[in-house]
Amino acid sequence: MTVETVRLTVAQATIRFLVNQYVERDGVEQRFFAGTFGIFGHGNVAGIGQALLQNELDPEPDGGSMPYYMPRNEQGQVNAAAAFAKAKNRLQTMVCTSSIGPGALNMVTGAAVATTNRVPVLLLPSDQFATRTPDPVLQQIENAQTLDTSVNDAFRPVSVFFDRINRPEQLLPSLMQAMRALIDPADTGAVTIAMPQDVQAEAYDFPVQAFEKRIWHVRRDPLEKAALKRAVDLILASKRPLVIAGGGVIYSEASEELRAFAAATGIPVADTQAGKGAINHDSPQSVGGVGSTGGDAANHLADEADLIIGIGTRYSDFTTASRTQFKNPDVTFINVNTKPFDAVKNGAEMLVADAREALVDLTEALEDYRVSDEYAARIASEKAAWERAIDECYHVGNAPLPAQTEVFGALNEMMGDDDVLINAAGSMPGDLQALWRAKTPVQYHVEYAFSTMGYEIPAAMGVKMALPDSEVVAIVGDGTYQMLPMELATIVQEGLKVIFVLLQNHGFASIGGLSESRGSQRFGTRYRMGGGNPHVTDGELIPVDLAKNAESWGVDVLKVSTIAEFKEAYRAAEAATRATLIYIETDLYGPNPPSSSWWDVPVSEVSRIESTQRAYEEHIANKAPQRHYF
Repeated sequence: MTVETVRLTVAQATIRFLVNQYVERDGVEQRFFAGTFGIFGHGNVAGIGQALLQNELDPEPDGGSMPYYMPRNEQGQVNAAAAFAKAKNRLQTMVCTSSIGPGALNMVTGAAVATTNRVPVLLLPSDQFATRTPDPVLQQIENAQTLDTSVNDAFRPVSVFFDRINRPEQLLPSLMQAMRALIDPADTGAVTIAMPQDVQAEAYDFPVQAFEKRIWHVRRDPLEKAALKRAVDLILASKRPLVIAGGGVIYSEASEELRAFAAATGIPVADTQAGKGAINHDSPQSVGGVGSTGGDAANHLADEADLIIGIGTRYSDFTTASRTQFKNPDVTFINVNTKPFDAVKNGAEMLVADAREALVDLTEALEDYRVSDEYAARIASEKAAWERAIDECYHVGNAPLPAQTEVFGALNEMMGDDDVLINAAGSMPGDLQALWRAKTPVQYHVEYAFSTMGYEIPAAMGVKMALPDSEVVAIVGDGTYQMLPMELATIVQEGLKVIFVLLQNHGFASIGGLSESRGSQRFGTRYRMGGGNPHVTDGELIPVDLAKNAESWGVDVLKVSTIAEFKEAYRAAEAATRATLIYIETDLYGPNPPSSSWWDVPVSEVSRIESTQRAYEEHIANKAPQRHYF
């Protein structure tokens, strides 16, 4: 039997294969890889870089185009790819390529972002020579224990699939396994295929059949009937059930089914950072964020709940308030999750299933069930009280500098239903989870699984590529801005219309507040100079002008001082056709939303500092209700 072949380099074959991969779910089919981010150096400039150039000049032989985008930082490109995939509900993603050594290692943090958030990205870091003839090459780390290790082995613990292509014959089986991992609804994340620089440029006769259009069907795992019955029995026996909606509800596109379930049963729905917007905030059953950065409504109900129904959540320590949130001694758990690893958490009754499929079955099986009138009244009372608290935080009238909660309130009132708010780190995710009234599943995009400083700017690029018709608004603190501002240049280069809101408070507000609450007096968190030790005492502000810095990247900048001016500036940015940054100074010390929960951050058991001694006593008292759930 004669097999038709085509002679391609390994890099050319990789691009041709990726161009022809499609996914289908619920009858909707689309190409899986929307494009490639790449920073070139020795290792990939003449391999993957040449293959992308060839495709751009003549895409027809490859079966279509693989658009290329030029980022400025390798971590930034992976953050953008992860944000793109998240905005696409994991049904489409991007490829990221780098040179060897430092270029590759810069992508490791981004890989962890993707894997912790369970979103697919494909990473193609270049590697040392497979032949080892010129070793050690520039930027190669040598391991005296084995010559088989390179810096790319650092990707192993943060990837759901890792491989290294040392021979052309290995490429196609590896790419098939990569696709298997990328489209898996339970185990997706970063997929890394390390590509030695000499192998990338090596030619081989590949079978033509391997490059035909391939459709991967994204499965929806059904709910086992016996598991359904066990779950229904637990719900019927409960008096104060509470749903916690995680990101899995949104990825499954199960928001409509969640709303129907909540409306039919009256069971309240709290949300995690990843799950906010899974149910619309104005639903009578929507009680807002739960856990360490949640609001009073959800947390008070969680304190007393006798049944927690987790749907698509991995139960981070913020969701469980470091295992102090669910105080009822008789609380039990039902977990709906595609991933058994998450479904078993807290000793739960495991419902290993797609969120949408499970919600449909549960709603039907509970046709005659509804929470008691007493519990319904309690839900309504808690929700109304917290809505009043949100309004107070949004209109606090802080002076002389506005509180960041006032900026959030203005945005929440002005942004459209399908506009997207982006954030990831600092004190802002806590305030946002507690206060933000999410109108749709797309509106709230906060990366709080890895909570990566520097995520917001490249994420805005990725989300705008995914949702070009939405207004994309990234809120950036001065600390996180200084981590990774260079993708502003890429945004300008690509002509992407994005709005940035830069909150300048001259320090790390989140860690500063945490430091103070744990007795460490905001050490090392203020941007000050002079006056003795600037990390202990306040001196003059560091003369860094972030507004001018943003202008230097090519972004239009509007500087404002008041909330009224901020609202005017937002409308101007909304009407603009270019990327715009709104700069506003806010109060480093808040005020922040009232807290009804806790987060476990250990405090020094012994200390010469009185504030630390007091903090340790408080820590022991707060830790008292901490327990595992079985």
